[in-house]
Amino acid sequence: MAQSGANPVITELRERISHLEGGVSRRTQTLPFGISEIDEHLPGGGLSYGALHEFAGGAAGTVDGAAAALFAAGVAARTKGKVIWCLTRPDLFFPALAQAGLHPDRVIFVEADREEDVLASMEEALSFGGLGAVVAELVRLPMTASRRLQLAAEKTGTMGLVVRRWRRQTEASDFGQPTASSTRWRVSVLPSEALPVPGVGRARWLLELMRVKAGECAEFEVGACNAAGRIDLSTGFVDRQDKAGRSVHSR
Repeated sequence: MAQSGANPVITELRERISHLEGGVSRRTQTLPFGISEIDEHLPGGGLSYGALHEFAGGAAGTVDGAAAALFAAGVAARTKGKVIWCLTRPDLFFPALAQAGLHPDRVIFVEADREEDVLASMEEALSFGGLGAVVAELVRLPMTASRRLQLAAEKTGTMGLVVRRWRRQTEASDFGQPTASSTRWRVSVLPSEALPVPGVGRARWLLELMRVKAGECAEFEVGACNAAGRIDLSTGFVDRQDKAGRSVHSR
């Protein structure tokens, strides 16, 4: 006798397979930097949508931390749609975000009292979908929490950007702990570009790609994000690595 309905186990398995196939398809979409020397180090030629990416300052100071936030803002600026920015300290300087290409009109700020609430807000925003990117400022990113964020990003194809901000030097050691992020970047401020006349030139950063899935670590000297959210290669060295292919600053 024929069954009156579909087998619920088979139906659930088909839904899971469909979800996994959809996640793979979304992860193939990337946001390139438009600089071949950087993009060639990233799977798919850019930062993956539907994935989690980490950014931190090269030191525990506020200057490098601000550079990391601006780098993340420049990435978010080049996505399409609204950007959710989750934080506990409302100390972002809006004109600086605009100079990095991210106009405050595109950003919805979500302020929370605890980091646990920031994580929950980021996960909910990533699960919602239809956004350009979701940014969260965090001191710590436990492996379990990062996996939840990665799965939420995969579900909707939204890019997740975590800016690691330290309040004290001892907290910076947490950045070396493993997470589920697809890439991990460290940003340090360099002397600005020289000008032929007195004045302050374009800001310059040392970008260290400290971790990338299915790729190699590297580092680059770049000009800071412009009003379109784009960086460019500095005239200094590029991609300085040791013989093992690792960034000389990430060991």
